[in-house]
Amino acid sequence: MNQLDKIFENSAGPKEFAEGYLQHLSDLLGKLNTLEISNTINEFLKVRENGKKILFLGNGGSAATASHFVNDIAVGTRKKEKPFKAIGLTDNIAAVTAIANDDGYENIFVKQLEYLLEPGDLVVAISASGNSPNVIKAVEYAKGKGNRIVGLTGFDGGKLGQLSDILVHVETAKGEYGPVEDIHMVMDHLIGSYLNRVP
Repeated sequence: MNQLDKIFENSAGPKEFAEGYLQHLSDLLGKLNTLEISNTINEFLKVRENGKKILFLGNGGSAATASHFVNDIAVGTRKKEKPFKAIGLTDNIAAVTAIANDDGYENIFVKQLEYLLEPGDLVVAISASGNSPNVIKAVEYAKGKGNRIVGLTGFDGGKLGQLSDILVHVETAKGEYGPVEDIHMVMDHLIGSYLNRVP
């Protein structure tokens, strides 16, 4: 039983569940490692300074977070003298479905990295479990090429937690996708808000 199950069991109705859910989110936010958030921001800035790009990837809700990150970082800084170059590997549905059909779903990210990834590029991998096979395969490929990895994880961090150079980890019981993905989106808006304000 995870914390959400406990909150539900102890709730008389939607109001109490909402209060418990929000309190749980608040508790999780308070446990985040702000140094790792700072390290992530500095890594993004270094990549921009070097004229390189940031490649985001994830499945399901994490795919939506990856797309949202691209919007907030690339589009959000487009009017700056030096905007961020960001690409979401989930955003080209033709490429994703072609690779899934021809090479298997586990290869939808790694096959894109084979033609997109260049030295100095940063890979941001988002996975609540940290164990999605297509995410791990892409991360292992990028690390093999010498590229750095920022991981956003939940639960126990999984294999992605072990492979990441910088890790923003939301520690929860397994299965708490909602709170983990909520906080990953907070990271998007926190990081985007900072980057939109620095020169």
